[in-house]
Amino acid sequence: MSDDLAITYLQVLIYTKMSLGLLTLHIHLPGCQSLKDKRSRLKPLLARLHREFNISVAEIDHQDLWQEAVIACAFVSNDNGFTQRSLCKVVDWLENSRLDIDLINEQLEII
Repeated sequence: MSDDLAITYLQVLIYTKMSLGLLTLHIHLPGCQSLKDKRSRLKPLLARLHREFNISVAEIDHQDLWQEAVIACAFVSNDNGFTQRSLCKVVDWLENSRLDIDLINEQLEII
């Protein structure tokens, strides 16, 4: 990398105000008797989270367990407070609107 390019890249990093939020949700899906059952409940949930909250969503762990999943939600903005409030709304919505899903654990990181 040339010195001019390295300085320009460094300036972009210094002057760019970016907030990346990562919400990890460990959920329990009671009543699932197969991976097909789990997929049929998880796929609409991931689509709804993406649509409602404009976040990137993916199942990242426990793919082989019938009744558990770990979901990662990512959100990018230019304000840490807005990022945190937006991802907290996801947790509130999940706890209040999806009574068929139990939230085991949640972890929120702002980078």
